[in-house]
Amino acid sequence: MAVSYRGDRFLTIDGAAPPVWSPFSGFWRTRDGWIRTHGNYPHHARALLSGLGLQPDADADHVRTALASLASGEGVAAITASGGLAVPVLRERPEDDRALRATPLLDIARLSPAYSVERRTSATAEQPLRGFRVLDLTRVIAGPVCTRTLALFGADVLRIDPPDLPEPEWQHFDTGHGKRSAVLDARSSQFRDLLETADAVVLGYRPAALDRLGLGPDELAHRYPGLVVAQLSAWGTDQPERAGFDSLVQAESGIALVESPDGHTPGVLPAQALDHSAGYLLAAAVTTLLQRRTREGGTWRVRTSLRRVAAELLGMPRADDPAPEEAFDPSPHLTHFTVGGRDVVTARPALAGTDFAPPRRWGRDQPVW
Repeated sequence: MAVSYRGDRFLTIDGAAPPVWSPFSGFWRTRDGWIRTHGNYPHHARALLSGLGLQPDADADHVRTALASLASGEGVAAITASGGLAVPVLRERPEDDRALRATPLLDIARLSPAYSVERRTSATAEQPLRGFRVLDLTRVIAGPVCTRTLALFGADVLRIDPPDLPEPEWQHFDTGHGKRSAVLDARSSQFRDLLETADAVVLGYRPAALDRLGLGPDELAHRYPGLVVAQLSAWGTDQPERAGFDSLVQAESGIALVESPDGHTPGVLPAQALDHSAGYLLAAAVTTLLQRRTREGGTWRVRTSLRRVAAELLGMPRADDPAPEEAFDPSPHLTHFTVGGRDVVTARPALAGTDFAPPRRWGRDQPVW
């Protein structure tokens, strides 16, 4: 499980570790504190530089200088106004976390009365989702971990990405196991045809952006009765326009300062634990709801957020003096693939006795079941 949660640290392509973090992703000192930015995607990096009034060829030193003269709120406002991603590094707020923990970790609802569906499955004890079709509309880590797990359980998972937003190769190799991957406009009739015969759809984009495309859970339930809809967001549906990633939620929720090495400088968890926890939780819920739908029918929705997972983590017991990390041999927990002529090494599944099918090349499959 530990290696799976830290899979990006063990990933190699042709024997080399890929550059996981952009120089524009990280903690930056401001005039009155710290902020955290995320610039791994080129369009987010461009927006960050534009928001700070920097040239497109500016480097990390230019960003550091620009932010050092600004208050944290000013820096965050400037970057986000240009479409970039930045949050203040804050201390934890126990009252907020208690309020979040009073809400379900997995918010499950039945969106329509019993609706029988054709039984298309050929499930086995080892592959309980064999025969189910899952449309994967997610990116980065949490959503892809969910759908990678559904594929491990035998589901036919088809990942769809928009034509104008390519995925870094390494990122898809890390979480693309067992899925097919295609590029398709979500406004096309071909995309609607996929939804017509899908059993489940996993959503990982901003709630407001999905609503504008007619892909919110309520709209999907109305148009495609019998569907299981899993929705993941960074901040929750009460902040529908807000984009985010694990690292940003760690920073704003207080985790970064809990992990501080000195009480002042932000730190990080030893894994993208919010992403992986959310992904596995959603996979368990989708598996359960698909089986429940087979027995009872109905249209179902489950949702969670990275922020809700962070509140759960912040409510758990903590060690006053954590034990230092011990060295270990990860090789028994790694698996090797050849993908498009590339030698790819990734973490093995967290579930003992199971093995991933190889990841495929991103965007190279046809958008059909």
